[in-house]
Amino acid sequence: MGSFLVRYLLMCFCLIMILLSSFLESSTPPPSCKLQKKFNLNGMHRPGDVILGGLFEVHYSSVFPERTFTSEPDQPSCQGFDTPGFRHAMTMAFAIDEINKNSKLLPNVTLGYSLYDNCATLDIGFSAALSLASGQEEQFRLLENCSGTPSVVGIVGDPFSTFSIAASSVLGLFKLPIVSYFATCSCLSDRQRFPSFFRTIPSDAFQVRAMIQILKHFGWTWVGLLVSDDDYGLHVSRTFKSDFLQLSGGCLAYSEILPWEDHPNEYKKIVDLMARSTARVVIVFAHQIHLIHLMTEVVKQNVTGLQWIASEAWTLVGGLHTPEFMPFLGGTLGIAIRRGEIPGFRDYLLKINPEEQNSENNMVKQFWEDTFHCRFSADWLEDGGTVCTGEEELRNAETELLDVTELRPEYNIYKAVYALAHALDDMLHCVPGRGPFIGHSCATLQKLEPWQLMYYLEKVNFTTPFGDQVFFDENGDALPIYDIMNWLWLPDGSTKVQNVGEVKRSVFKGEELKLDENKIFWNFKSKEPPTSVCSKSCPPGTHIARKRGKPVCCFDCIPCSEGKISNNTDSLECTSCPEDFWSSPQRDHCVLKRTEFLSYHEPLGICLTTTSLLGTFICTVVLGIFTYHRSTPMVRANNSELSFLLLVSLKLCFLCSLLFIGRPRLWTCQLRHAAFGISFVLCVSCILVKTMVVVAVFKASKPGGGTNLKWFGAIQQRGAVLVLTSIQAAICTAWLVSSSPTPHKNTQYHNDKIVYECAVGSTIGFAVLLGYIGVLAILSFLLAFLARNLPDNFNEAKFITFSMLIFCAVWVAFVPAYVNSPGKYADAVEVFAILASSFGLLVALFGPKCYIILLKPERNTKNAIMGRETTKP
Repeated sequence: MGSFLVRYLLMCFCLIMILLSSFLESSTPPPSCKLQKKFNLNGMHRPGDVILGGLFEVHYSSVFPERTFTSEPDQPSCQGFDTPGFRHAMTMAFAIDEINKNSKLLPNVTLGYSLYDNCATLDIGFSAALSLASGQEEQFRLLENCSGTPSVVGIVGDPFSTFSIAASSVLGLFKLPIVSYFATCSCLSDRQRFPSFFRTIPSDAFQVRAMIQILKHFGWTWVGLLVSDDDYGLHVSRTFKSDFLQLSGGCLAYSEILPWEDHPNEYKKIVDLMARSTARVVIVFAHQIHLIHLMTEVVKQNVTGLQWIASEAWTLVGGLHTPEFMPFLGGTLGIAIRRGEIPGFRDYLLKINPEEQNSENNMVKQFWEDTFHCRFSADWLEDGGTVCTGEEELRNAETELLDVTELRPEYNIYKAVYALAHALDDMLHCVPGRGPFIGHSCATLQKLEPWQLMYYLEKVNFTTPFGDQVFFDENGDALPIYDIMNWLWLPDGSTKVQNVGEVKRSVFKGEELKLDENKIFWNFKSKEPPTSVCSKSCPPGTHIARKRGKPVCCFDCIPCSEGKISNNTDSLECTSCPEDFWSSPQRDHCVLKRTEFLSYHEPLGICLTTTSLLGTFICTVVLGIFTYHRSTPMVRANNSELSFLLLVSLKLCFLCSLLFIGRPRLWTCQLRHAAFGISFVLCVSCILVKTMVVVAVFKASKPGGGTNLKWFGAIQQRGAVLVLTSIQAAICTAWLVSSSPTPHKNTQYHNDKIVYECAVGSTIGFAVLLGYIGVLAILSFLLAFLARNLPDNFNEAKFITFSMLIFCAVWVAFVPAYVNSPGKYADAVEVFAILASSFGLLVALFGPKCYIILLKPERNTKNAIMGRETTKP
């Protein structure tokens, strides 16, 4: 309805302007301008060289819902005298009086004022704004080009956002500066719509951000929002919804609009919703009348346990500090306009005297009548009332006027007047030829254009006696600052509204919140701030999972998966640990992965190491036995040179297994398979040559077979072993040169640990190495198998066959076991295969011989070995 009325008034104004323009174009311009019609408004005036206008709420209602033009209009009957509103008007009068006495600010210039009462009614406030812009003089002469000093050079007001929107929409067309002290709608920061609007009170946008700072400080992310059904509330609602989520990650449990009229059913629905909601914090951007209706229903339903957050519109309203409401509203935190100090203001108020005011200053008389309950009219005496004499003692009167301890809107008015005065002063200090306007000209009081004063107002910058810096940003907003108030409910039932902090925006630090939490009164049994969240914060080690169809504040906490962590509260996702790290059991930090390899210190490593050393020791013992008994037939008959070489190669086989134990390094990776391959080829080559020698000796014993032995002399045997071993050495060399085995961190087997292993590099090289050993072993096995039935009493071919059978069985079983063994167990399998095959060869080939040499020395003779020894009966 307010927006419709504004459009209606704008249309009427435009129509009047069009008609006047048509009239002026069709007639000869008169030498003077004459006011055709006049608004009859409640006001207070003071003459001066320069006039400042002011709009204040001195009455809070009017009997006229609409204004009309009449030739002799009656004085509008505004009802409900508002003493704080009158104090606001007197603040402007005091500031102008103080400036006039200041020899440094606007010297030789006297400021005057025209202050009007808007009666808290839109059409009266709009009419007053138009009257300030056009003037109330019946007739005034024109200067050249119809230019002259405007009626007012700037306006302080209006306190209401809706009224300011209406007035600024029209007066902004003429660039007439308007400096409001109480209109907070963030829409007024739009310089396209309101190019001449300024204000000394923070906008609702900052008020919203200030409240969000408080909510963020206490961790309140789940709140309810109630707003009034007007421009003030609706703009706040839109701003709050977007900023709350963006700045603090919070969201609204509900958002409701409070009707202006007393609709019990509507308020009952709203309070029912508040009672059902899990949100414990309620933010209210509304006016006193809304709170009265709302709290009446809250008391009726006995809805307790809520933390109320008040906007600046009702934070300091004493009408809510009643015994009925305070059990529910106690502990309220609210945003309040910055409190300031104005030295000498109370003394100025004490000097108010209706007898010294002229007939146009009706406001003073109205205040006097309201304060002393009398009338200046003699008719009042006939009706039994008291007639005011003007000699009443104001100092002894009980009135809010003299309470200057909490000067908040008054301080904004004081700054607004001084801002206009400083802009005028800067303008008058302009040096001709260096001015900011066309041709470097300066503005003068005689030909002052409103937009010229607006230019200086945009650049004004000064500091108040209270220490606050005043300047306007590109949107016409002053540097914002709010006090944070707390409603302290005292034991005696009274209420104290105490200052517990402030929130402000500085040029360099941005928004700053300062709170003295020790002073805050919490209206709960715990005496601690409540918790108001839809879902409890997700601790480190978990991440947020949104609930489908729910606000973003409502979520589940899902533990991070293995290998991922979250080290912050309310993490949106878990982050993966680096390659060499793994998540801790709590999933809140990364720990270095455990490393795994076949170690000398673990039981398996110890067993394999012990077995390897044992095999080496046995080989050494056997070698010692054979060395000691080297002249005996048993040792000599079995090709002692190859036997010694075979024992050395077996010893190397046992020792090479140690290269597979311990942390893999480049040299061990390169050496382990080469040493293993060459040692086993040396061993199997010796066995193969021994087998071939046995077969050759047997054939040489037959007629005509002596020629075969010449191919198996000592030199040929050594040469054969050397050639066969050299082939393996060449294979290893080619493998190491082309694709050498290297240490490798394998993370594929286990996620939580690193398996250190030797990557074979070339699988083909490894296969050729094993294949070559296998070919030699198979040849040895086949030859030994064919020679197993030779007639010698001690046929070594049988033992070679058995040893090769063990060897082949071990290595055939090794391949699938090796492929399917992860990590260190692959190395363990290979070590086990080396040890098992080495022990098989050692026991099968040298066990029987040692048995005869040590335990059956009587069989260690040539005849016994050849089978020609006779047994005695």
